[in-house]
Amino acid sequence: MIPDQTAELIRSKLEEKGYRGIVLPIEHVAQLKYEMEECNGQGKLDAELYEKRLTYFEFDVTTQLTGACSIILTAAPQAQRKVTFHFNEHTYSAVIPPTYYADTDDQIRNILQNILSSNDYQLYPAALPLKLLAVCSGMAEYGKNNIAYVEGLGSFVRLKAFVSNVPTDRGDWSEPRVMKECDRCKACVNECPTRAIIPDRFLIHAERCITFFNEESEEFPEWINPSWHNSLIGCMKCQLVCPVNKPLVKWVEEGESFNEAETELILNGVPLDRIPAETARKLNRGYMLEYLDVLPRNLRALLE
Repeated sequence: MIPDQTAELIRSKLEEKGYRGIVLPIEHVAQLKYEMEECNGQGKLDAELYEKRLTYFEFDVTTQLTGACSIILTAAPQAQRKVTFHFNEHTYSAVIPPTYYADTDDQIRNILQNILSSNDYQLYPAALPLKLLAVCSGMAEYGKNNIAYVEGLGSFVRLKAFVSNVPTDRGDWSEPRVMKECDRCKACVNECPTRAIIPDRFLIHAERCITFFNEESEEFPEWINPSWHNSLIGCMKCQLVCPVNKPLVKWVEEGESFNEAETELILNGVPLDRIPAETARKLNRGYMLEYLDVLPRNLRALLE
């Protein structure tokens, strides 16, 4: 099978399952690296934010796969997920945003591997700036909130990238762009409680975003109003008021439910090796184990 046929097969097989996919030449990884370093060098990114969140990318993808010549970028629609906690004879619900759980990851990888293995191609996960990759490749556009929006899926989408040795010469590439819907809209600007999104700047002040703070283990700054917390991890405020997301905002799936004893264990920060097996399985199914160190603080903020 010739390379472009393989790329088209990847796209069509993913679309059959409701996913999106695109195969890009490996050379674009260098452009991603340049874009990130240029923004940092010009002082457009907060130093602490850059150090904590933007230095884990692996731009030398050839170390993962000798002969790597392409990046496969995928997008999967995902709902918000509601998690229920029982505490002090009350029931509380908390939302986990669409990007935080990986239900679709294995399905997408299996589709790709079935296609590639039959043609002796290989596949490895890639740690790249996914939103920037999606926007520059044409798969998505930025919102004014710097979140990637995929046509028909809005921002309720999980992005994944893989390095492969599928040859390809195709792949559109352009400067990052914002949706035309944002031209006269200030919904996210007005809704953001921390004023991280400002109208006269393309990049948001991500160092002020609630997401930045509730993914870190330090205590919340005193200037953050408790009423601003809205998700167990991350933040949904700007996405829920976005007109582009209007058909999706009520798309919420039921997640795990924790009884009084389990909720108390989480609030007390009990380490994983002392958590009952069934509770640990719930946390694992809900993709919360990665954030076990911040769950007590975040949950307490929501309960209060």
